[in-house]
Amino acid sequence: MLTHTKEKPHLCHVCEKRFTESGTLKKHMLTHTKEKPHRCNVCEKRFSRSANLKTHMLTHTKEKPHRCDVCEKRFSQCGSLKRHMMTHTNRKPHRCHVCEKSFALNSTLKRHMLTHTIERLYRCRVCDKRFTESGDLNKHMLTHTKEKPHRCEVCEKRFSRNGDRKTHMLTHTNDKPYSCDICEKRFALRHVLKTHMLTHTKEKPHRCDVCGKRYRQGGYLKMHMMTHTNEKLHHCNVCEKRFYAAGTLKVYLERQDTTCFRLYGLGQKPSHTSTSNFVPALSCLAEVVELLACKLTVASLITLRCS
Repeated sequence: MLTHTKEKPHLCHVCEKRFTESGTLKKHMLTHTKEKPHRCNVCEKRFSRSANLKTHMLTHTKEKPHRCDVCEKRFSQCGSLKRHMMTHTNRKPHRCHVCEKSFALNSTLKRHMLTHTIERLYRCRVCDKRFTESGDLNKHMLTHTKEKPHRCEVCEKRFSRNGDRKTHMLTHTNDKPYSCDICEKRFALRHVLKTHMLTHTKEKPHRCDVCGKRYRQGGYLKMHMMTHTNEKLHHCNVCEKRFYAAGTLKVYLERQDTTCFRLYGLGQKPSHTSTSNFVPALSCLAEVVELLACKLTVASLITLRCS
């Protein structure tokens, strides 16, 4: 009956929080005493609640009892399934009061808010780059250690991030479960479908705060922002020409008429992937301009050498 009367007679003497049941108060007290009476028999990790131990045990058994009725994807936790279901309903109840962008999960909104506060508490000790989340810092550290702990079981290719491995696995299965409702084109990844949908709606949700120019993809906005900061992270090892984007550098090195290798007496170009993989990057005007500028620079060097 206390659930109807809203009465909470059980009081925590530490923080004065109140509870309707004595059992709930006992569980709460463990947060103050830091006591963890429940131990995992496999890895000996300890937990304050038996329910948390049960959830943890699923990481050892690999059991996923909770199934999505829409796409049949399975989850080890009921909460994970509930969060996943929002991807099907497309409900986004959590809204940012700064830019009015909406999110399905409150945790995603909290991470997004850090982009407005620019609070980056986690610093890389190697290059001093800062991050808003510890997980992002951990992923970044792999770029320094060159560690690739995630391995493809089919071709044994290794990846630094598990997400990249999962994306790679689709090249083996050729599975494309996400379909466009307008043109019926299919995609392997849901976020690629979302990006594709913008070609139909003509929506450009990513806006530059400096000049107001808008883009369909966040990656294009990041490349554009470098035109304001004049930051060029990618460079040619032969002629030292610098580029805003890695895609532009690769296109430059792949072009048949690239001359910086002949200029410096190199017999062959370095091995890179096909140019066709990087053609979409050239849709960004800034990249086209800098590619032309690079060609002019190399042409000038050849003229000086021949004169």
